[in-house]
Amino acid sequence: MMLAGLTGDECRQRLANRGLLLKTGPFTVRVRSDIEGFTRLLRQFYGQFPVMETPAVADFHVRVLRPGGIRRWWRPQVQFLLDGQSPFQPFQLSHAFPLFEWGLNWGIAMQAHQYLMLHSAAVERAGKVLILPAWPGCGKSTLCAALVSRGWRLFSDEFGLVRIDDGQLVPLPRPTPLKNKSIDVIRDFAPDATIGPAFHGTRKGTVAHLQTPDASAAQAHIPALPGWLVFPRYRAGATLQLKPIDKPQAFLKLANNSFNYRLLGLQGFQAVTRLVRQCDRYILSYSDLDEAIDTLNQLADA
Repeated sequence: MMLAGLTGDECRQRLANRGLLLKTGPFTVRVRSDIEGFTRLLRQFYGQFPVMETPAVADFHVRVLRPGGIRRWWRPQVQFLLDGQSPFQPFQLSHAFPLFEWGLNWGIAMQAHQYLMLHSAAVERAGKVLILPAWPGCGKSTLCAALVSRGWRLFSDEFGLVRIDDGQLVPLPRPTPLKNKSIDVIRDFAPDATIGPAFHGTRKGTVAHLQTPDASAAQAHIPALPGWLVFPRYRAGATLQLKPIDKPQAFLKLANNSFNYRLLGLQGFQAVTRLVRQCDRYILSYSDLDEAIDTLNQLADA
């Protein structure tokens, strides 16, 4: 059953009691909450994702709840718990949904060491994955959202999950968080896209979430081989440049854009080496999304 198949009351009851078992990519997340605004946005942005029936085993146990005491009424707050632990300070209550998204990202980055985890966007076309490794501020999520709006399959805007045994990438499609100016950029670029409410004053500025396309959610169980490594960099007013880079340079950049390369030791070294050998490797500087997408489409078609 998909989450959208539950009525609002059924969803609220599961979240408030034993929890709702949500399947997202390779992970099952047990979510519990009694916050109405969070419940509504969870149904909106995960409606096309499967809901597992108990007693399925969950990879992550998440609670999104209001703290007790005076904060329940005066400047109300929301707290994120992962496996019973609170890794963050509380957020204001209206930021419950972005707190859930960031908290789940944190949990995956801390625990999913069965994969090499790249800090990258990943999209697929014609059976091959374009990996876009970058740290915040490089335009990774904006470029990823634009590519998906033009027909690429969303794997993830945050994680490149690489299987250690065979080097395939595993999809983890979830809502894409657009930040600050990127929100209006994507609204103009993809007017048919579903973008949720803007959350102002978060620790990353203003954030709004782009809904996962139905086709990407439906294929979340289908891995694919890597095809291209492209390190993107948005530069206002810059002329588009796509420059090949050699294997040693790509190796260093990719290892530095991994959450757990050092922790995996030899397995991490072997996984990054295999990616660098399998993929065509480039640095992309761009300012115009249409130009960047045309260039990457030509790269994929070639």
